[in-house]
Amino acid sequence: MLENFVASLAEWILSISNGEIMWVAFYAGLFVALMTSLGAMVAIFAKSLPEGGVDFALSFAAGVMIVAAFTSLILPAIESTGSFAPAGIGIALGVLLIYAIDRFLPHEHLVKGYEGPKSMKDKLRKVWLLVIAVIIHNLPEGLAVGTSLVYNLEVGLVTTIAIGIQDFPEGTVVSLPLATIQKKRLQPIAMGVLSGFAEMAMVLLGAYFLTLFAWLLPYGLGLAGGAMLYVTVKEMIPEIYRGENSDTLITLGFFLGFYVMLFLDSMLG
Repeated sequence: MLENFVASLAEWILSISNGEIMWVAFYAGLFVALMTSLGAMVAIFAKSLPEGGVDFALSFAAGVMIVAAFTSLILPAIESTGSFAPAGIGIALGVLLIYAIDRFLPHEHLVKGYEGPKSMKDKLRKVWLLVIAVIIHNLPEGLAVGTSLVYNLEVGLVTTIAIGIQDFPEGTVVSLPLATIQKKRLQPIAMGVLSGFAEMAMVLLGAYFLTLFAWLLPYGLGLAGGAMLYVTVKEMIPEIYRGENSDTLITLGFFLGFYVMLFLDSMLG
């Protein structure tokens, strides 16, 4: 039944896109951007998340990303060629890419604080530093959606749905902390929306590039997978476990995200 739902959804998406993968990528990118934006709009109605809410939301996203990195990206990269080499090279490139962005692009985390060139620390407002940190997190997610859609439409749709689900709490995580340090509510919401559309841009970029250079698809899948793993292991997990909230709540959030992505992936049978 679930497999039929995904197959029907894929058929419908293809029909409204006239079979053009870039239009499919556009609709998928718009979906994840809107989910992030809707999450950001929570800041209009709430002054703060419940205690531990930020860490729970981030741990949920981390669980989704860990599973998606393997089931939607790394394993398909290996299966598409029957060889580990392209996937392995892609993973290494993805890790190096995000490492370079993380090191040379100024940004700030809620718990870990400022990262990037020291000379840029006082040249950007704290709001922008926080937004840049979230955009760095979102880039691999957008790339994952775009590359998985090119690889296989049904795999890509499952990835899109899962990333969209975890983008809602991520959008909230972006906007509410910013709302606590800003008097105007619209600016934090706009920042959350901006991070969502940055993710959409990566969906389109990933899909377009791998449509032009189809032979690079296994490398692209590995790159997106490696980038997601780096962000999850190096950025998200240390960030959520450095807080003072319950480790049990955080771990439950992680496994909830883990199971949600695993369940959605089982749609493909």
